[in-house]
Amino acid sequence: MAKAVTTLPSEGVLVPQRIVPFPTSISAPARAALQRLVTAQGLPVNALQPLPPLADKAAWQALKDQVNDHYALAVKGMASHPRASVDTLILGDTEIHVATPEGSAHPQRACIDLHGGALLFGGGEACRVGAQQQADRYGVRCFGVDYRLPPDFPYPAALDDCLAAYRHVLSKYSPADIVLIGRSAGGNLALAMLLRGRDEGLPMPAGLVLLSPEVDLTESGDSFHTNRHVDVMLPLPLMPINQLYAGDADLAHPYLSPLFGQLEGLPPTFLQTGTRDLFLSNAARLHRGLRRARVPVEFYLGEGMPHGGFMGGTAEDDDLAQEIRGFIEALWQHQA
Repeated sequence: MAKAVTTLPSEGVLVPQRIVPFPTSISAPARAALQRLVTAQGLPVNALQPLPPLADKAAWQALKDQVNDHYALAVKGMASHPRASVDTLILGDTEIHVATPEGSAHPQRACIDLHGGALLFGGGEACRVGAQQQADRYGVRCFGVDYRLPPDFPYPAALDDCLAAYRHVLSKYSPADIVLIGRSAGGNLALAMLLRGRDEGLPMPAGLVLLSPEVDLTESGDSFHTNRHVDVMLPLPLMPINQLYAGDADLAHPYLSPLFGQLEGLPPTFLQTGTRDLFLSNAARLHRGLRRARVPVEFYLGEGMPHGGFMGGTAEDDDLAQEIRGFIEALWQHQA
């Protein structure tokens, strides 16, 4: 009697239905942060929001406004009472929130902060408060770039704004006294801006901090499959938003997916991701690319950490913040 033959899918591994437990290897507050983002049925809350059809500009704008309102409230809640003062600077089409900390330890130095938000969200009030947070955290004047975004302003508007902000900061500070920080979508823009800036003859800053950077808009990495729904903060790929942002441009172009650019000559880089981050492959591949390009790079992999970390208030988030501060302080000491 012939044995039954079980055929596996030819393009991958068949994974049986299972529950992926919240890890016991992280702190209780970190586990609670993950649990808050999951329904009683075990579904990530952030996977329940449908995205509009690509051509429905009004629907995209309505979604953007809704998420931005929520985002601003969340950032304000995390920020407590920012101590840094903040002024808004308008340079043509570019809006920059300039946050100055009380009693800066480094008055001659500055950071440029590029906010996250999937290349669609995170502008306005969230960007302004985020600049204050960074100024308080690192004790330097922070330039938060409120870059333009779709649906009204697709690529290259955001990149143009970031480059205009960088040129402005370069006019006020030595490049050796500037650190560039990008989170998620801001990590995409930070790296793309340096690639384009290098192509246009601009000097590199002292250092680069990339937090779970969205550096591959083609979403070709392994973790876009393996961490799908496991990342409760960012449970699903963002391809419709990537296409909205890119317009008619090629998603694989290095100014859109800087993972594919020439990385030689970039400044020392701090690169963060987590074991549950949908963008884990982005950071892993970028780390290898930076190493091959002989760029000094520190790689921080957070245990059980989803995209964006645990949103504050955990030992894990504090540890990450301390590592970033140490990286930046080491840059300053090297420049002294």
